[in-house]
Amino acid sequence: MNRRKAVSTVAVILGGTMVGSQLFLTGCKQEPKRASLTDFTPDDIALLDEVGETIIPTTDTPGAKAAKIGAFMKVMVTDCYEEKNQKAFVEGLTALEAASDKQFGKNFMNLDAAQKKELLTALDKEAREYQKNKKDEDPSHYFKMMKDLTLQGYFTSEVGATKALRYVPVPGKYEGCIPYKKGDRAWAT
Repeated sequence: MNRRKAVSTVAVILGGTMVGSQLFLTGCKQEPKRASLTDFTPDDIALLDEVGETIIPTTDTPGAKAAKIGAFMKVMVTDCYEEKNQKAFVEGLTALEAASDKQFGKNFMNLDAAQKKELLTALDKEAREYQKNKKDEDPSHYFKMMKDLTLQGYFTSEVGATKALRYVPVPGKYEGCIPYKKGDRAWAT
């Protein structure tokens, strides 16, 4: 036997031992591959944009949709939330659609602005009650997370900071006490 053939035979034997032991340990069955818990579809992003737009609508300033709030929520939920809150948030998308269908007989995207506001107001009340009575190990209510992310994402976005808030790109010295007139926008800087 030449050296090359001996080395390849030993490699096959060792490789077979490694693969064989793995198959023996797992029982020769493969686990089904499932999509990640936080795989958001374009429809999910559009739904989150619409929820955000209902919370912060376009008026004389751009609304949450202009800040691409759905994409922001996706990133925050995927990268920053614990698994229990990720699961609650994703299941909340289905729960939101179910509540819309139950109350109005159609999905959230097909509701008019007044119906969307009515539904989200009811969900906000439900979320406040849930948060009052929840235990520390329980996940947050899905609508509370959606609302919090909408506010955080909007007011930290370029659109929110420069159009909805007062913004000075290069602020001067710090002044701790500035007169406030009723109706003035808050400061972003």
